[in-house]
Amino acid sequence: MPYVATYSTTAPERAELDAGRGILLLEFGVDWCPHCQNAQAAIEQALAAQPALPHIKVEDGAGRRLGRSFRVKLWPTLILLRDGVEVGRVVRPLAADEIADLLALRPAAP
Repeated sequence: MPYVATYSTTAPERAELDAGRGILLLEFGVDWCPHCQNAQAAIEQALAAQPALPHIKVEDGAGRRLGRSFRVKLWPTLILLRDGVEVGRVVRPLAADEIADLLALRPAAP
């Protein structure tokens, strides 16, 4: 499945994420953000090694409550959730190893 670099304007509800089971990577940003654009190659590279990892790109900004509920201040912000609980985040990554370190916080497959 090819990597999609577009942020979705349709975000899940926070209660849905809090009740989620398993691992999920949230990415907050916007398509026009230069920091988000600069981070895409590193994100793509890191996620290529984790093809089964669920990843949601959420458009953030004024009037977008989900990002505020996670206290997102800068873009892009990647947040790793395990069973609805934040286990780590990376803000404005430029290298795939920064993201790989975040993804290393997920449990090993059984």
